[in-house]
Amino acid sequence: MHAVVLTGSGIEVRDTPKPTPGPSHVLVRVRAAGLNRADLIMASGRMHGSAGGPGTVLGLEFAGDVEAVGEAVEGIKPGDRVMCSGSGGYAEFAVADWGRVAKIPANNMSYEEAATLPVALQTMHNALIAAGRLAEGETVLIQGASSGVGLMGLQIAKLKGARLVMGTSSNAKRRARLKDFGADVAIDTSATAWADAVLEATDGKGVDLIVDQVSASVANENLRAAAVLGRIVNVGRLGGFKGEFDFDLHAMKRIDYIGVTFRTRSAAEVREINRAMRADLWDAVERGELRLPIDRTFPLAHAAAALAHMGANAHFGKIVLTV
Repeated sequence: MHAVVLTGSGIEVRDTPKPTPGPSHVLVRVRAAGLNRADLIMASGRMHGSAGGPGTVLGLEFAGDVEAVGEAVEGIKPGDRVMCSGSGGYAEFAVADWGRVAKIPANNMSYEEAATLPVALQTMHNALIAAGRLAEGETVLIQGASSGVGLMGLQIAKLKGARLVMGTSSNAKRRARLKDFGADVAIDTSATAWADAVLEATDGKGVDLIVDQVSASVANENLRAAAVLGRIVNVGRLGGFKGEFDFDLHAMKRIDYIGVTFRTRSAAEVREINRAMRADLWDAVERGELRLPIDRTFPLAHAAAALAHMGANAHFGKIVLTV
């Protein structure tokens, strides 16, 4: 099969062995795969937890048709149209643990649309609801809101009853589109004291919950923007892996600062995250209330160009490979 493989000098589309599903796996004929920042990190030569390095097939989410299932799999059968999170999705075939597989709703959702959803849904439901403890009537700020995961965060926050939803982007055109996905206020983080706008929008109180995909470059302004007893959930590090941190302000406001990642979670933990997400959100997915825009699609053979497009940080929503 053809797959996008990491090499010592970048990525190449190569012929590789077709994967074989284990007892708890689902083998999928991939039709579309969504790009994620972790793919870009690995393509740059950096490890993503234990993943990465020469020989790795990229791709953390994909959609397609089930070809085979392991003997321990229930509720999924060959021929089902599915969306999955996992690994190795930039390929003609990929396997996923059964707990990370969901049937594509029978509402005319395309494979390309389905491939945009798994990572965003599980990441933001976990960040907002499980780690962030979002309660109805609270205020929320999503850092990096114009990404696919960010746009999903805006929508989930609004769906779950947040009183005020704010999203950030340093790009004026992307900020203007955030309202279409649930943002009541769009914040320009290119401004030096952007937290002032958050404080103004919250009548000086600060925001109850920040889901942060940027980290280092916004860390101290996040602390200033947060309410006393607020929560900050660290999901991504688009603004850098290390930076200054105002420990005194963190203590003064008694902020819960929570780090989350899927890299150190067991298969059972990830299954439970997906089970909880589907129980809470799947009706809204089937109604078309949770959706993501596709910025551009590329054929599998042009994966390098797709990753370069993501690296240029000029996209809004998701970039998708078609297989």
